[in-house]
Amino acid sequence: MRKSKPKKQILLPDPKFGDVSVTRFVNDLMLNGKKSKAFKTFYKALDLVDQKINENDLTPLEIWKKALENITPGVEVKSRRVGGATFQVPMEVRPERKISIGNKNLIEFARKRSGRSMSEKLAAEIIAAYKEEGGAFKKKEDTHRMAEANRAFAYFRF
Repeated sequence: MRKSKPKKQILLPDPKFGDVSVTRFVNDLMLNGKKSKAFKTFYKALDLVDQKINENDLTPLEIWKKALENITPGVEVKSRRVGGATFQVPMEVRPERKISIGNKNLIEFARKRSGRSMSEKLAAEIIAAYKEEGGAFKKKEDTHRMAEANRAFAYFRF
């Protein structure tokens, strides 16, 4: 598409919490177009989070949002070829992409975990991210560390 950008698709809020960010997360979680199954998995994971973390002042949805906030990267590195050399150039991440990266990292590391069901694995990863530990948080830290190490090449930004 040369002239115009495609229109942003409007997401409907989820049925239980009425939150668009939940719908976006469930869309990333979904496999083979099974959206209702993905919603059930997510809601069950939040119920498990509620059982495991007994903080009276926070709802499971707030815990999930805090966990996503903890694993969302602020900067990333992109390869940039200058002359014959390839440099890893640190760049700030757009807000839309931040959400997308955070969601996908949480889901990816939840799938890699050992456990019985996906909802149990997702709940465990949410709790780990909330406590600032686990695979998804480690990936964010590694990304930030890599950007910090390559800060000298920041002037190659494009």
